[in-house]
Amino acid sequence: MTAYRLVDDGSLEVTVVDVGATITRVRIPDPAGGSRDVALGFDNEATYLAPRNPYLGATVGRYANRIAGAGFTLDGTAYRLDRNEPGACLHGGAGGFHTKTWKYVESDRISVTLELVSPDGDQGFPGRLTSRATYAVTGDRLTVLLTATTDAPTVVNLTNHLYVHLGDHGDTVADHILQVPADTYLPVDLAGIPLGHTQMVEGTPLDLRRGRTLDLLDDQHPDVARSGGLDLSFLLGGHGMRPGARVEHPTSGRFVEVHTDQPALHVYTLNDVTGVPALRGGRAAKAHGGVALEAQIPPDAPNQPGLPSAVLRPGEFYSSVTTWRFGQTLRVHPSRGV
Repeated sequence: MTAYRLVDDGSLEVTVVDVGATITRVRIPDPAGGSRDVALGFDNEATYLAPRNPYLGATVGRYANRIAGAGFTLDGTAYRLDRNEPGACLHGGAGGFHTKTWKYVESDRISVTLELVSPDGDQGFPGRLTSRATYAVTGDRLTVLLTATTDAPTVVNLTNHLYVHLGDHGDTVADHILQVPADTYLPVDLAGIPLGHTQMVEGTPLDLRRGRTLDLLDDQHPDVARSGGLDLSFLLGGHGMRPGARVEHPTSGRFVEVHTDQPALHVYTLNDVTGVPALRGGRAAKAHGGVALEAQIPPDAPNQPGLPSAVLRPGEFYSSVTTWRFGQTLRVHPSRGV
């Protein structure tokens, strides 16, 4: 397993490994003069291949999120996928991109590009798909560029599954404030599959447009209680690069702002930690111990024509761009720390 350390002017340091094209560390400056790792991760790099790794920092594909029935039909041909979750194919299957060793392409002090060639039939998906993941650090920003081309019609939906925790990693993220500028979200069934219609956030605990403390994870609203927290896709209006989310930890003043060109942002608050290996520092994984902000095409789009298309054909170019800006609003006396 090869690690790449990316740093620009010292304000942000990101570590990426080739297995899963995974982000293992995101260190941001601390006003006391040190730095703080705000990414969930493992001490041992081999643990990223553990069966119950909840995709910490990984690039997931071919299809991020769920495809109902672990199958879809494209151009009249039905494809059966790896059913790695009851009733669905999740994040590309058990042998998805998060388990693969990506090939080194190029790097410098601030960026690295890795490539993965997925053969025709991989996890049941058609076409030979060539994907690249580029991570670049500029000042206080991390840019994630995910691209793909194919030699046959297929579906593709790539994202990075970074979990952030801006406070004490021994706590939950219930004291974080989450803002998502979305008017609608996709209600789901018990298997996490969209029901086929959108729901307005207005008047619900899922109205995150002005920001809300994540104590809402214990709310009894059916679309929260069903998953024991957030596991929902919010639909982002507009096109091109635009705000996707902001997370703030009021006590420390740390924040992260996400911008993306993708149509949806899936928010997952690490609700199920059954069998998850110990995290960095030997800490037991804790429910709601981090929040993942997954910029992507909505789940089950290959089976739901009303959602943005995930189809990629020969000669076309798939691209997903997401930026993460990390910062600090508080200035703390060096002797006190944060």
